[in-house]
Amino acid sequence: MSSLNIARRLLLGNSVATALPLRNNNNVSAAVNVSYGRQCGGRFCRVRSVSTSTAKMENRVLTLDNMNPYVKQMEYAVRGPLVIRATALEKELQAGAVKPFKEVTKANIGDAHAMGQQPITFLRQVVSICLFPALLKDPSLPEDAKDRARIVLGGCKGGSLGSYSDSAGIEIIRRHVAEYITRRDGGIPASWEDVILCAGASEGIKGLLQVMTNHDGGAPGIMVPIPQYPLYSATLAEFNLKQISYYLNESTNWGMDVEELERALSEAKGKCKPRAIVIINPGNPTGQVLSRQNIEEVIKFAHRNN
Repeated sequence: MSSLNIARRLLLGNSVATALPLRNNNNVSAAVNVSYGRQCGGRFCRVRSVSTSTAKMENRVLTLDNMNPYVKQMEYAVRGPLVIRATALEKELQAGAVKPFKEVTKANIGDAHAMGQQPITFLRQVVSICLFPALLKDPSLPEDAKDRARIVLGGCKGGSLGSYSDSAGIEIIRRHVAEYITRRDGGIPASWEDVILCAGASEGIKGLLQVMTNHDGGAPGIMVPIPQYPLYSATLAEFNLKQISYYLNESTNWGMDVEELERALSEAKGKCKPRAIVIINPGNPTGQVLSRQNIEEVIKFAHRNN
């Protein structure tokens, strides 16, 4: 019987154990850590972790040598060794260690709330009410926040934020996003069915890049600005996509030149198959904002080069 099957039996039965050693027919040992959960109509246990390792260290199923090579190539400076070292120094200072400095300033990421910026009150109120609808009866919360929360909850199955939504996100929120885009673009209609919600920008970026991984006709390439937010280069390495670097012009406040785009594209065509161009606006980390002329030029560039 496999280790996971034994763990499953533990979950379905009344037995509870801690760090229970198991062994399956493949001579692979495992430890299943379980504990009591809250009783609800019967006794159950909760698996905290399931870890497996072979009896012989040299026969490990997953090692640095046989793991996904593209994951090993990933470099993400925002979470890299410099940041890890900075965090360690912070903890040493908090513990009373004597250093030639008294604080660590992290310039790798714009973490506004960590630096003391206050959150937008209205957003926190709406989310709080959606998570705990009993707050609808709380007189200390404003009616506009309650009204918005009612709209969101009305668009959720069962009136609960904990229910499953469509894969693309809660429909009512997608409709609101489309309405905003229509107003922003001067009445040009946007369809809510074309709106996809994601858990943060990083997940959206990775999802879009992942659909570019078709290697038919050569290795796909993605044009990325330099300087750039390192998520892009790390994700390209993870998906085995080729990075086509185009350089922003520091002398024009990190502006984008179409001539530079043409140069980067021309040099890349013999090495990969360009599939997409990344435009970061406002720039990260440079902070520049594209002019209307820049936006028009890059759209024409992308259309011209298919």
